[in-house]
Amino acid sequence: MLVIAGLHAQTVSTTTTLTAQSTSATCPTAGVTATLTDLTVAVTGSGAVPGGTVTIMDGSGNAALQLATATLSSNGQASFVFYLADGTHSLSAVYAGQGSFQTSTSAPSSVTISAQCDTGIAVTVTNLSPVTTPPNTLTPGQSGTATVTVVPLEEYVASLPGPAFVTLSCSGLPDQASCAFSPENVEILQGQYAGVTSTMSLITQIGSQSDAMARPVSTPVTLAILLPGAFALGGLAWSTRRRAWLQRLSLLALVALVTILGATACNPRYDYYNHGPPPNRETPAGNYTVIVAAQSSNGVTAITNTTDLALTVTALSTSTSTSQ
Repeated sequence: MLVIAGLHAQTVSTTTTLTAQSTSATCPTAGVTATLTDLTVAVTGSGAVPGGTVTIMDGSGNAALQLATATLSSNGQASFVFYLADGTHSLSAVYAGQGSFQTSTSAPSSVTISAQCDTGIAVTVTNLSPVTTPPNTLTPGQSGTATVTVVPLEEYVASLPGPAFVTLSCSGLPDQASCAFSPENVEILQGQYAGVTSTMSLITQIGSQSDAMARPVSTPVTLAILLPGAFALGGLAWSTRRRAWLQRLSLLALVALVTILGATACNPRYDYYNHGPPPNRETPAGNYTVIVAAQSSNGVTAITNTTDLALTVTALSTSTSTSQ
């Protein structure tokens, strides 16, 4: 007779901690600042790190509003950014539990918002990575990445009839530099009040490092041969002292010369095959203000907000340029 003994899993109590901090973002309305609320949640358990999800609630009881849900990281933490409406908010984090880890709720954290900017979305950008001193410094040929966060206003999310898409772009870049976003369009879902992120890459360009890349130009010897020859043919063609057949022959030769020049040296295909591509120009050194813009539209009106990133491009040293 086979007997199977029941196993009783031991439950592990957890503790959820919520930390709130206020930050600011730009606002299209002069004299008004968009106030963002950054939340950090940490869930701990006895002897192990809990996994699963945590949810942010605004208020208590039946009137509580669920703002967002996120999965805990490998160290049992999660972070959120909210763009709350004016008024007092009682925020708490609810850990859903997983496996042997029990559910837990943080103590409420009170946040008061006043004179909030009323634009539908706010946008922020972090410093470039890898970290440099001073921050956001690149040399030609280098690139850096930053995290762009688009945060919807609480009232804006509540008014959405469906998902909204926000397109990211940048301007104010130095010459011979570019930016790219991944993703370029971020999605704001109904009932998801937390900010969504995208990775922005800034790329600079290094110039050609060898004279071999330089495009050859017309030499004085070439001009010394072609110009007198063209003038001589022109003189023969229009000379009144020459015979008619010689004038016609000279005129035909002149036309043939012009045609050949137009079909060879001035032809883009000929120019590329014989001279090669033009040399790369280097991103010029200087201080720049990169404007990161986020735009959303409901088909009738567009909502746009921007933020700035101070970028410094430093010149390559002579030794570095020579060695590369």
